[in-house]
Amino acid sequence: MKLIKILAVLALIYVAIVALFESLLGYFQPEAANTVVISTFDPDGTRHDRVLSGLESGEAFYVAVNHWPRAWYRRALSNPAVKLTRDGATQDYNAVLVSGAERDRVAMEHPIPLVVRILMGFAPRHFLRLDPVAAELQEPVPGTAANPQGPPRALSSLARGRPLALPEANEVGRRFLA
Repeated sequence: MKLIKILAVLALIYVAIVALFESLLGYFQPEAANTVVISTFDPDGTRHDRVLSGLESGEAFYVAVNHWPRAWYRRALSNPAVKLTRDGATQDYNAVLVSGAERDRVAMEHPIPLVVRILMGFAPRHFLRLDPVAAELQEPVPGTAANPQGPPRALSSLARGRPLALPEANEVGRRFLA
């Protein structure tokens, strides 16, 4: 009975360490040379930004879901039209779930150290390949030479199946849950 109590306490301590690690990552969203900002969209068009590490493999660009908080990943699966800010430039992409040999190759090229996997609670790892959207399919930026008459009509965005771009919410809690 005493052994069971000790194991239960150790399990609770481990869960608390994982929760603390994931919470701190979500709150501080550290950036490095390979970080990007992915913008995903709710069905109502609400934009959510998330800092992630970008992964290059061959000619393709990927992002990985490595942590338990993964609302951005679920939004990208339900609405694959995402925006990615990389090196200060923002571009439209289609997020494609990677599986099979491609997934195995990317996982082998970009391993996660065991200590980090332990701190992340052994969250299942998935990859999204980000395929650039052709420039002619992207919304023109309001007030530019491509669209001198101002903002595009909201209906045109919806008709193409793309979410409306709304101002970003800067609430810390909302960013953490994204």
